[in-house]
Amino acid sequence: MQMEKAQAASGGGGCLGGVVRVPVKVVAVIVVLPVRALWDLLVAAARGARRHVLAPLGDAVGWVLVRVWRYLLRPLLLVLFYWPWVGLWRYVAVPVGEVAYRYLMRPLGLGTAWLCVALGRYVLVPAGTGIAWVLRHVVVLPTGWLYREVLTPVGHGLRWLVRGLGMLVFVWPWVGAWRYVVVPVGHGLAWVGRNVLVPAGHGAAWVGRYLLLPPLSLLYRYVLLPLGELLVGAWHLAGRILRALGRGLRRLWRGWVARPAAWVYRQVATPVGHAVREVWRTARAAVREARAEVRRLLFGGPPGEPTRSRARTLGSTTAADAAPAPEISPRKRRG
Repeated sequence: MQMEKAQAASGGGGCLGGVVRVPVKVVAVIVVLPVRALWDLLVAAARGARRHVLAPLGDAVGWVLVRVWRYLLRPLLLVLFYWPWVGLWRYVAVPVGEVAYRYLMRPLGLGTAWLCVALGRYVLVPAGTGIAWVLRHVVVLPTGWLYREVLTPVGHGLRWLVRGLGMLVFVWPWVGAWRYVVVPVGHGLAWVGRNVLVPAGHGAAWVGRYLLLPPLSLLYRYVLLPLGELLVGAWHLAGRILRALGRGLRRLWRGWVARPAAWVYRQVATPVGHAVREVWRTARAAVREARAEVRRLLFGGPPGEPTRSRARTLGSTTAADAAPAPEISPRKRRG
C-alpha cells in the first residue's frame, strides 16, 4: 500500500520513473537553470545596447554620411565628372558641329545631289530611252511579227491535226462500237430476256411451285422431320446411358481401387516408411560414431563425449533416450 501511494504521489511512474526523474531534476537545476539565466542576461544586455548605444550611434553616423554626401561628395562629383563634359558638349562639340554642317557637309551634300540629278537627267534617261527604242524595234516588233505571222498559224494547224488524230483514234472507234455493236447487242439481249428468259422463269416457278414443292413438303413433313426427331431422341438417350455408365465406373474405381490404395498407404506404407527412416538414421549415426572412434584411435585426440543416440520413436520428434524435464519448479525445490 505504501509503494502504491508513493507511485501515485510521484505521478504513477513507479520506482523506474522515480529513478529517472531525480537525476533529470538535478541536471536541470545544476546545468539548465544557470545556462538559461546567463542567456536571459545576455539577451537583456543586447537589447539595452541596441536601444541606448547602437541606435543613437547609427543615427549619428547616418546623419554625418548624409551631410558628407550632400555638401562634399556630390558637388565634388559634379565638378569632376559632370560639368566638364556638359561644357565640352555645349561650348565645343555643338559649335564645331554646326560650323562643319554649314560650311562642309551641306555644300558637299548639295553638290552630290546635283551631280546625281544631272547624271540621271542627261545620262541615264537618254540611255534608257535609247535602250527601250532598240529593244522595241529589234526585239519586240520582230518577235510580235514572228508570233502573229508564223507561230499562230502553225499552232492552229497543229491543234486541228491533234484534234483530228484524237477523234480518229480515240473517239470515232468507240462511238462506232457503241452505236453499231453495243446498242444492238443490248437491244437483242433485252428482247431475249423479255421474250425468252422471263417466260422460262415464270414456267420454272410454276413447275417448282405446283410440281416439285408439294412432294418435297410431304417428304420433309412425313420422312425427314420424324427421322430427325428420332435421331435427336437417340442422341439424348445415348448421352444419358454414357453418363450413367461413367458414374458407375467412377464409383467402381473409388470403391475398388482408390479407397483400398489410400488405406494401404495410410495403414501400411506410412508406418513402414517411418520405420525404414528411423532404421536408416540409427545406422547412419552408428556409422558416424564408429568412424569418429576409428579416427581417434588412429590419429589420437581428446576423448569426446559419447554421442547421444538419435533413435526416435515412431510418430515422435523427440529422441528415445531423452530424459523428461523435471516437473518440480525451482521455488518448490528450494523449499
